[in-house]
Amino acid sequence: MADKKNRQHRKDGAWDPLKRSSTDRREAEGVPQTPQSASPTYRLAYADNDFLCREELRPIRLQLELLKPEMILSESGIKSTVVMFGGARIPAPGQDAWAARNEVQKANLEAASVYYEEARKFARICATHAARYDHQEYVVVTGGGPGVMEAGNRGAAEIGAPTIGLNIVLPHEQAPNIYVTPELSFNFHYFAIRKMHFLMRAKAITIFPGGFGTLDEFFESATLIQTKRMAPIPLILFGEAFWRKIVNFEALADFGTIAPEDLDLLHFVETAEDAWKIIADYYQIDE
Repeated sequence: MADKKNRQHRKDGAWDPLKRSSTDRREAEGVPQTPQSASPTYRLAYADNDFLCREELRPIRLQLELLKPEMILSESGIKSTVVMFGGARIPAPGQDAWAARNEVQKANLEAASVYYEEARKFARICATHAARYDHQEYVVVTGGGPGVMEAGNRGAAEIGAPTIGLNIVLPHEQAPNIYVTPELSFNFHYFAIRKMHFLMRAKAITIFPGGFGTLDEFFESATLIQTKRMAPIPLILFGEAFWRKIVNFEALADFGTIAPEDLDLLHFVETAEDAWKIIADYYQIDE
């Protein structure tokens, strides 16, 4: 009876007469230990971590990193997201700038804590509106780390909303923050697949001050919208003075490497309320 039950039940309720791979994995672990069964070659291929990490298996690993979060997010009913990119080194108000190497950096980063607070407020606004859609639309997603990412997850979590974290293995800054919904906390090896997941459900992208990682995420998003590889969605930059100091957007247009109308893709804001108004106007969301 147990074997019959194992073979006929699937999540979608369809009949499945084939034995489950998870059952075979458990049974293979219990076989008598002999020189043959103990050999790495005897391991089931899908249960052999050493095999899965071989260089030749990179295409499979890329596919797995695409599939796992996609399947879980779909099963969780997540239909759309609001993306929050920003620096891991920006502290919460009143906290020390742990990444500062000198007094100038310390002053800069601690002054930037205003963006931590705006990120937190913005996430709360998003999550409040997401509640109107049973938390299936406008779900906050961040990189899952500290700084602005923590602020985004924190703001949503503070009102009991689910919040997504797309973390990545790094030599530093890689532990997920405590505000990410555990069932929606993901870890990546490949930056490219991680960035795909940021954008696959995005209805808006917000970019707070940050470093190379934030710039990479911003420019990839802008490029995909500019080249019409993804739908035009609000691309919102917090802190106009910071961004205009870091990137001379007008110089790119003047030189001719981007079109003047490409500048219209960008929206500069200072407050959470102004950022949400751009999104609400774009999607005609009633307040």
